[in-house]
Amino acid sequence: MGYISGEDRSQQHLFPSTLEELIDENNPVRVIDAFIDHLNLSELGITHAHPAATGRPPYDPKALLKLYVYGYFNRIRSSRKLMTECGRNIELFYLLNRLTPDFRTIADFRKDNAKALKHVFKAFVKICLDLKLYERELIAIDGSKFRAVNGRKKMYNEEILKKKLLRIEENITNYLNALDQADQDDPGTAKYASGEIKEKLAELKKRQELYETYLQELKESEETQLLTTDPEARMMRTKDGYACCYNVQTAVDQTSHLIAEYEVTNSCNDYNYLTKVAQNTKETFGVETIHAAADKGYDDKEEIRQCVMNGIIPHVGLKTDKDERLLVLEHEEATISEDDRNSTKPEDIQRCLKAGVLPQCYENTIMEIEVQEQDQLSCFIRHENDTVTCPMGCVLTRVRTHRGGNARYQNRHACRVCTNRCTSGKNYKVVQFGPDSKYIPVLMYGSSHHPLQVYPVSETPYNAFKLLKRNTKKKVILHIRDDIPMQKLRLCLSEHPFGTVKWYHGAHYLLCKGIEKTTGELGLSFLAYNLRRAINMVGTKRLVAALRG
Repeated sequence: MGYISGEDRSQQHLFPSTLEELIDENNPVRVIDAFIDHLNLSELGITHAHPAATGRPPYDPKALLKLYVYGYFNRIRSSRKLMTECGRNIELFYLLNRLTPDFRTIADFRKDNAKALKHVFKAFVKICLDLKLYERELIAIDGSKFRAVNGRKKMYNEEILKKKLLRIEENITNYLNALDQADQDDPGTAKYASGEIKEKLAELKKRQELYETYLQELKESEETQLLTTDPEARMMRTKDGYACCYNVQTAVDQTSHLIAEYEVTNSCNDYNYLTKVAQNTKETFGVETIHAAADKGYDDKEEIRQCVMNGIIPHVGLKTDKDERLLVLEHEEATISEDDRNSTKPEDIQRCLKAGVLPQCYENTIMEIEVQEQDQLSCFIRHENDTVTCPMGCVLTRVRTHRGGNARYQNRHACRVCTNRCTSGKNYKVVQFGPDSKYIPVLMYGSSHHPLQVYPVSETPYNAFKLLKRNTKKKVILHIRDDIPMQKLRLCLSEHPFGTVKWYHGAHYLLCKGIEKTTGELGLSFLAYNLRRAINMVGTKRLVAALRG
């Protein structure tokens, strides 16, 4: 019995198959083709969206965009490899009508349309929104490091440059000494020839001038790092040690695991991006309020305050607090109607919070609010062991001693988690004792079940304290509880897209330089991820019908 035999290579076909017949109806290529044909390239800002009237005709930008989306969908990111696939891949024969653009043309398209590629990503997000694939209630925000086109040896900071300059000076001194020794010794016994030493000296002085130039650039730019290959990247700490990277922020939907928004930054940490990413996602979803889950790296009081004031419920891991986070707001007297409470506009939310009323959209969440009035008398007590106990019983330690014996005491952590405020400011309390003082009176905000220290009846408050008592104020305290189950859910949501894009698509390192171009490149990576997720969720036929309809 023989083997299964195929067709003879010289066999002629009277009725050859068409490309349309060779591509199965469930092939993802049909989704890519329908999606790109659905786009209005001029609105997205794609170059050559309309061909010129004269000159050599360019490639259709839709064809090049189809090529790139197909390439990232199939883990082919190199322009040279894409050019090779154009000449042998049947699916690309179908997409490009057998066009074979040069690799330079392919690479220039990605480079010249960096801004527009993010708009292409958002266009597919809008299609998924129309298909109701996004839940639009909870997003998980996280950041991950992507390797930049810059080696470690091409990264400099002030410390590295000073070490290199010091080492060069030592080498120059050694070579000068060797040159003097060579002049004294016989030419046949010298270790180095004079000409060879002079060449090495010239090379060292050239490097010295280069490093001094780098050091001057650092001082003038007021930056901490200088990367010569990709100046916009930064040296960051990763799981594999330090590397030159970009920090990419993403917002992932809870139900579908689809990426809703992303932002490419060169910040070494995740501070200052919680509000920005969540606000952009709100605008993309077209909703007034949203829940945003993030890890401890986003724990910043000002960022969380901005989220709360703009209709974002922040489920952020506690970095310094234990069970809850406290936000102190200035109290503003206002009449809050039921319509104001039910409103989701940021200005109405802010009015409610400052008046001490919890908006309707924040009810049954991790937030509670209370208005505290400064009406409870207590005191700070200094003990013989040079420590001070505050009205809540926390221990304050000495931080500074002034002339004349005055001493200052504080405990930042205790003030951060204290439910009853003893100061009208937002920061921690610093209390100053005179050389002979033992008690300092204070008016406390709120009514806590925790017993307060009693101010002795024998003590008489000073005049400034009496003035303070006549001008008592109110404070609004917003309690934000820690939500451990939400943190575990966030871990499952945010890590999956990064792992897929980095290691399945092979995009753990970038091919383009600069924030603008890397934003476009990652737009293709995240678009390919969303495409595959959407196809797995609804199928090829439904997506094609929605795009063609």
